[in-house]
Amino acid sequence: MDYYDMFSTLKQFLINSNKGYELETITKAFEYASRMHEGQYRKSGEEYICHPVATAQICANMGFDTDCICSALLHDVVEDCSDKTSLDEIKNHFGESLASLVDGLTKLKDMRFDTKEEESIENLRKMLFAMSKDPRVMFVKLCDRLHNMRTISSMPEEKQKIISLETMHIFAPVAHRLGMSKIKDELEDISLQCLDWPAYTMIKTDIEKKFGESRDFIEKSQEKIKSRLIMQNIKFSAEGRVKTIYSIYKKILMKGKSLDEIYDFYAIRYIVNNLEEVYIVLGIIHDLFKSIPGTFNDYISNPKPNSYQSIHTTVINDNGIPFEVQIRTKEMHETAEFGVAAHWKYKSGEEAPEEITKKLIWLKSLVEVEKDINDSEEFLSLIKDGLYSDEIFVYTPKGDVKALPKGATIIDFAYAIHTAIGNKTVGGKINGIISPIDAELETGQIVEILTSNSSKGPNRNWLDFIKTGEARNKIRQWFKKEKRPENILIGREEIERIFKQLNKTLTEDQRDSILNNVSKRERFENLDDLYNAIGYKGVSLTKIVFKMKEESDKIIKEQSGELILDIKSMEFDQAKTYSDNTIVVVDGLDNCQIKLAKCCNPIPGDAICAFMTKGGHGLSIHKTNCANFADLKSAEENKERVFPSFWNSEKINKQEQGEKKNFKSMLKITAVNDLRLITAISSLLADIKVSVHAINELKAKSDGSIILNILVSARDVEHLNYIIGKLKTIKNITGADRQNG
Repeated sequence: MDYYDMFSTLKQFLINSNKGYELETITKAFEYASRMHEGQYRKSGEEYICHPVATAQICANMGFDTDCICSALLHDVVEDCSDKTSLDEIKNHFGESLASLVDGLTKLKDMRFDTKEEESIENLRKMLFAMSKDPRVMFVKLCDRLHNMRTISSMPEEKQKIISLETMHIFAPVAHRLGMSKIKDELEDISLQCLDWPAYTMIKTDIEKKFGESRDFIEKSQEKIKSRLIMQNIKFSAEGRVKTIYSIYKKILMKGKSLDEIYDFYAIRYIVNNLEEVYIVLGIIHDLFKSIPGTFNDYISNPKPNSYQSIHTTVINDNGIPFEVQIRTKEMHETAEFGVAAHWKYKSGEEAPEEITKKLIWLKSLVEVEKDINDSEEFLSLIKDGLYSDEIFVYTPKGDVKALPKGATIIDFAYAIHTAIGNKTVGGKINGIISPIDAELETGQIVEILTSNSSKGPNRNWLDFIKTGEARNKIRQWFKKEKRPENILIGREEIERIFKQLNKTLTEDQRDSILNNVSKRERFENLDDLYNAIGYKGVSLTKIVFKMKEESDKIIKEQSGELILDIKSMEFDQAKTYSDNTIVVVDGLDNCQIKLAKCCNPIPGDAICAFMTKGGHGLSIHKTNCANFADLKSAEENKERVFPSFWNSEKINKQEQGEKKNFKSMLKITAVNDLRLITAISSLLADIKVSVHAINELKAKSDGSIILNILVSARDVEHLNYIIGKLKTIKNITGADRQNG
């Protein structure tokens, strides 16, 4: 289909929708984009204009407004046709509102995530700012990304993996946070297809087989329900679905479940007219089928943070096949499919309705606090709290629900209510019982915050146990504003301590030069601002240590020409020199030695941290849950030797063919002793092209079972989980898991 036919289909769709689209403006945008993109082609060989039209069609399917459709058609012209047009030209032709959307989309073009830290942070800031200015920017961006993923097969394999990682790490979580499940599910499935094709095809085949075997039973169950609903004169629409491949992948390969253990594999959705009918249908379902304890969820009384509302219950039919039933109203269904975007009905230029503003409060708060954050670690923490963390739901005494990341404490809860409440907190009660302020909260608890007007403000020690970046930032901001003189004194003392640690003879001018350069690199206007930030822990002290060392080394090198690092003084051998081209980035620091710790064998995908070796020359990279690392971190004298790290995914994905791509990992296998066991394991691992370095019998038990340690190579955590999942399919293997050592 050529692009004129595609646009004709889009236009007819808009007419049939009866939503009052401004067809003249949309046609004008299409014709303008066609002229601009003339002579440009995609990797697939089709004319480039096909992509904007396809993106506009996805926007139309989602029910987005005229400006969204037009911005989808124009979203690439400013960047890709800069010799023909500009943002000012868009403004002249289409007005301020549409130009603003196109500008936001242009700024989000070609974002790259999980690359160098500074670049990654800057891209995240751009995304947040564009979304806060007009969330429709992200609505269109998600549609743009969805079409790019649908056509990703035309890209080189390495490029596919990089784009899929971006999609899985950023765009799918954003779609989830906005409640746009229809887009989120498809993005995740296509990404998985590119990132782990063997697992994707295995699960897809199993799904088709399982569904084929049970289709008749499910249809009979639906007929049974349908008859009762008709008897009750309830008008409804029904949908059947199988759980997405990616969601099954997570449960099978990351939680060690088998396909038979996934109770919500099948789901039947009933959409009715009003809330009363929702609960009538629920009663009918529970009357017809036996429910499975612990599987009932009322997301209507307690909506998810992304506004999702529905009743979920899992039951067993007469043939013993479990299936999930979802019941909701039409409005709830629209919100479940399209999220916040479902309610974006207001005209361009008008303010968003109050219910929309409330649903985007998490985004507004992120934008507000990020302005005051100098430290990249802190900013990333806020992003993770907003997008990735597992959530708990905790109640105020008045019944208001607050969503917090798992592991949040009473102090986190206090700051989630209001900054002033957090600053005056002196204690708290959980379910009516006075509890420690660092107690981790759990879903369903009622938490009461105890405050006092005589409180002198937050305690610096709170920063050691709180979970949310929001609370951490608010506490630091309080110390920044209220305790500046005290912070400056603390900062100066820390700087003096660092100079003593450097153990180098420096003149006053040299010391001043070092501090001024570090201050500029950290983007502070003057030294007092640097001291202040150190005092209220607004900047990583370990980062300052390394940058001061770098600056002092530069001065000495300039004066004497001597080499800075003495490799022989390193605590370990076979170390690698860090740069942005290595697989691990350590809090944005340069010129240090790193090595992956053998005690826990970290691999890409693991949460990692770095530990500074004696003398401050080298870094050992550990998993954050490594027992050895926990001991090192807990020691008082080591507090300043621990700091964050992350995997440089771009480097990992772009490694040359000749480079080592895999990482060694130890697996613990529990199995019934069998002469053919080792052969079966070796054969399976050979089939899936996994290298085996060692297989050792660890222990033979009295019941005839044995424990084996197997050292294998894996690309990353997801690949390792895939290997573990495959090993569990071998007859007589009763357990398989990862070992730290």
